[in-house]
Amino acid sequence: MPIKTYAQLRSVVETVLVAAGADGENARRVAEGLVLSDLSGVATHGVHILPRYVDAIKAGELVPTAKPEIVSETPNTALVKGNWTFGFVTTKYAMELAIAKAEEHGASVVSVVQTHHIGRLGEYAELAASRGMVSLIWASGYGHEQPVAVPFGGSRPVLATNPISIGVPVGDEPPMVLDFATTAVAGNKVVIAQREGKQLPPESIVDKDGNPTTNPSELQDGGAHLPFGGHKGYALMLADEFLGRVLSGADRYADTPRGGPVLRHQGITLMVFKADLFQPLADFAGSADELARRVRAVPPAPGFDRVMVPGDMEERARVERRRNGIPIPDVVWKSLTDLAASLDVKIG
Repeated sequence: MPIKTYAQLRSVVETVLVAAGADGENARRVAEGLVLSDLSGVATHGVHILPRYVDAIKAGELVPTAKPEIVSETPNTALVKGNWTFGFVTTKYAMELAIAKAEEHGASVVSVVQTHHIGRLGEYAELAASRGMVSLIWASGYGHEQPVAVPFGGSRPVLATNPISIGVPVGDEPPMVLDFATTAVAGNKVVIAQREGKQLPPESIVDKDGNPTTNPSELQDGGAHLPFGGHKGYALMLADEFLGRVLSGADRYADTPRGGPVLRHQGITLMVFKADLFQPLADFAGSADELARRVRAVPPAPGFDRVMVPGDMEERARVERRRNGIPIPDVVWKSLTDLAASLDVKIG
């Protein structure tokens, strides 16, 4: 299994994307986002996705040199259109805009439409937290044309994985950042399990007849995702659909063939506000630090080595992988070298 540094992997992604038609600025941003996911131990949103981006460019679903623009705005709201560029580019632009508005007005809401895959939501929550901001991120619309998730009590798919993320700055401690799909497993986890010949956890998906299964291949054979946590996960999944696709008005910006059937109706809403809205920042930070430390200090239950706060796992991975490098599965590395060769470029 190859071990690569953060800088080496970024160079690989940039080289491939420029060869595929991206400009340097966009290529650098996408490389930053993809490699940060692998650095954080979130392989589902890492460099293994790169061939899909190149395929999307070739199919005309993604415009690799496009730039995002503001469609409409008020002092503390905005609608951002990506013009079908990389989602990494559009969503970071939108989060920077949301942070700037919140810094001036206390709180902001910015929605994103007409953009490609946005990567790991937690990255944007981490960015907001690093600037003293609390954030809630809602991303949905992925099942509008090709639904892949059944509602609680339903027999046919109607929604999608609909991820959410919440980030909170925590003083001297790492930020609290939750980031998860509202299905029992993320879509990319099913892809990885199938590629590696592994089974899924029970109660993750159903087959085409609605029967529970752990075989990831059943999902592509007419199966569907299940919401996590039964009716509670389903409720969050549906709330995400309202706050992401519906609130943003994403359907108005759908444009065939851009985005493809999964991303064409994608709508993302970023809600950002200052952590010190109601008390001095030092007081907020002190209370947040105390809570995080108190939770981490709880003795672990049998089978666990420690209690973690959401975001701790990614932070631990970043510390370890900055020191020892990022492991890339052989099958993923081969796909990247094959992709580079198809574009007449070499990667180390």
